[in-house]
Amino acid sequence: MLKSLSRVPFGVQVLVGLGLGVVLGVVAREMGPTAADEPNWLATALATIGSSFVALLRAIVPPLVFLAIVASIANLRQVTDAARLAGQTLLWFAITALLSVGVGIGLGLLTNPGRTTSVDASTAVEPSGTGSWLDFLTGIVPSNVLGLQASTSGESVAALSTGLSFNVLQIIVVAIAVGVATLKVGAPAEPFLGFARSALAVVQKVLWWVIRLSPIGTVGLLGNAVAQYGWDALSPLGTFVGAVYVGLALVLLVLYPVLLRAHGLNPLRYFAGAWPAIQLGFVSRSSVGTLPVTERVTVRNLGVPRAYASFAVPLGATTKMDGCAAIYPALAAIFVAQFFGVELGITDYLLIAFVSVVGSAATAGLTGAVVMLTLTLSTLGLPLEGVGLLLAVDPILDMGRTAVNVAGQALIPTIVAKREGILDLERYNGSQAGEQFADDDRDLSLDLGRSVPAEATDGVIPGTPDPRAVDVRDREPART
Repeated sequence: MLKSLSRVPFGVQVLVGLGLGVVLGVVAREMGPTAADEPNWLATALATIGSSFVALLRAIVPPLVFLAIVASIANLRQVTDAARLAGQTLLWFAITALLSVGVGIGLGLLTNPGRTTSVDASTAVEPSGTGSWLDFLTGIVPSNVLGLQASTSGESVAALSTGLSFNVLQIIVVAIAVGVATLKVGAPAEPFLGFARSALAVVQKVLWWVIRLSPIGTVGLLGNAVAQYGWDALSPLGTFVGAVYVGLALVLLVLYPVLLRAHGLNPLRYFAGAWPAIQLGFVSRSSVGTLPVTERVTVRNLGVPRAYASFAVPLGATTKMDGCAAIYPALAAIFVAQFFGVELGITDYLLIAFVSVVGSAATAGLTGAVVMLTLTLSTLGLPLEGVGLLLAVDPILDMGRTAVNVAGQALIPTIVAKREGILDLERYNGSQAGEQFADDDRDLSLDLGRSVPAEATDGVIPGTPDPRAVDVRDREPART
């Protein structure tokens, strides 16, 4: 039976997982809580499966990001190239964020969500955490070499527990420093670089095992979302929710395809290649949890060189959030202003755009759309209690927001690679782009040039740069 299942295309397995998750979620919701007002067994099982899958993905993020960036910078051999690509990446992050916030502001002015809501004013409460313009400075400075953070919870000494989390932005900073140091050290650093390459190959293999669990993880994640939240909270905030999803659809299905077309790329090929990451972002509601999949499809399906993608995609997972940091804060700020009867002027709308473009970098060390929303409200001088009005529908909105975030995190490296002439157009335009994701044994090289097949035996170590390969800086762009 397992052999027969392996013949089913991976994309079909994920779609089956989506459908099964919805069905089981509805069943779990209809079953209701237990007599002790606890989630029933099915809801608990779905929640456990979903959270375990995301935990596995998040566990692979620190070593994947660190090793990939170190090896990639070392293989670039010229830091100036990396700096140029980084500048282009940040520029396009800002351009798409500005266009996305324009969509959000326009929809807010057209729909007037704060004037058509029936939400209870008593739900207006300040959030427990807020965003600050100082978050970037505190978030970018590594507290330790691993970018780990510890938090303690519990109301008594006996109940105290300590948990560890990681800051992707800090890991990026440490990895860039180590990669540059490897370049400067030269030959004595070759053993370390060889270890990094070997370790990365091992991490990628483990990652693939985790990714193969995506259909099962999808069942748990989507099923838990349906069982836990349902659609009961949509009625009082129907206009706002509808406006947010229309805005997300416009960015994902109109703005992004226009940008792809403007760069001579087929949008359908892009969505076919990026689909595994987009759908996982939708059900997991975590850009960081989806990061390993996003990086994988960006390289293997969309043809972005690994040495560039291993830097751009993790950076995007912390700073590139068109859903959470552009569309949603713009609409939410207009909603809160209208609800409390505050008139916004042209200066306020310009501030919303400014916060959306710059604020996502300022809050890069933190996570969640609430952080960006509180930063936007505080910058405009609007009541932070307005956040509480929207919390009931936040999980439902977060699914669409994260899907757009992930789509943008794969889009920008693709566009920049095309502009720089380093995009593998043959791979991008492959007729089976979506299914390349399921092939685990190709293109494990870390260089920007041609890859070395894993079975190579002519004096080239598998998985290392081929000295015979043409360097990308001297190669003309591929032609369609």
